[in-house]
Amino acid sequence: MSVTTLLSVEARAQDFPTKPVTLIVPWPAGGSTDITLRAIAEVASKHLGQPIVIENKAGGNGTVGPATMAASAKPDGYTIAQIPITVFRLPMMQQTTWDADKDFTYIVHLTGYTFGVTASAEGPFKTWKDVVDYAKANPGKVTYASPGAGGSLHIGMEQVAAKDGIKLTMVPFKGGAETNAAVLGQHTMLQADSTGWKPLVDAGKLRLLMLWTAERSPNYPNVPTLKELGYPFVFDSPFGLAGPKGMDPKVVKVLHDAFKKAIDDPSIKATLAKYDMVANYKNTEDYVKFVKEVTDSERKVVDSLGLGKKTN
Repeated sequence: MSVTTLLSVEARAQDFPTKPVTLIVPWPAGGSTDITLRAIAEVASKHLGQPIVIENKAGGNGTVGPATMAASAKPDGYTIAQIPITVFRLPMMQQTTWDADKDFTYIVHLTGYTFGVTASAEGPFKTWKDVVDYAKANPGKVTYASPGAGGSLHIGMEQVAAKDGIKLTMVPFKGGAETNAAVLGQHTMLQADSTGWKPLVDAGKLRLLMLWTAERSPNYPNVPTLKELGYPFVFDSPFGLAGPKGMDPKVVKVLHDAFKKAIDDPSIKATLAKYDMVANYKNTEDYVKFVKEVTDSERKVVDSLGLGKKTN
């Protein structure tokens, strides 16, 4: 059964018998999130029996797209969005237009990222220790490109810096294409991002200094993890899909089932593996529970770093 079938009365009324589902990707085109979600959407569309079109709506460290959907989209199943962890974290740090508990209908949890820190291959840093030593000798001089304030990469770098007693200056960008360009052109000294840097690392243009995974990546067996470098952290910023609040549970199930089949597809597993991403499936009920768990844990981290929004 497709979304079109479930919404056949509305679809006929609007004369859109094959109306596509729009999947908002809140990052620029060409990054690891965009590439993998396009692949997932293509397979999911076959199970839905209707097209899924990607709309890139970048900004706000991945929150502009979901916020726009929550504020303006109908809860009919035709508009859904990727939900990065910043949707839960940013309301703790500043005033936002959305409430993560009330303004979304959570559909399915999909996967998470492999994060890493890179430097230009032409730059001075060959190891993470080089960065720490330089930062201690030159307080405030180390800059890094990231997708923006409040994201997992920003929060992670702050935690790493706090443990070493150093200052790292974040320079925000909209997504991987921009952070790649920043570090490649040495406009920033480092880049902290997901695996959109992979082609440049593989080409020898960027040097991968460390990964934030629990274990070493089979793609980069010589690159140490945070834990191996002495930091008690693993960051993978898991994400799923949601629609606006008030969606029909039957429509949620149809969308859930299509995307579940997609991430089980061997071609999608291969695409995820290419970017060091592993399927992390949660059904709708478990995803809702997970949102609460993530929100609680993120609040503790934000408060510990002194980044919580100020109240009068």
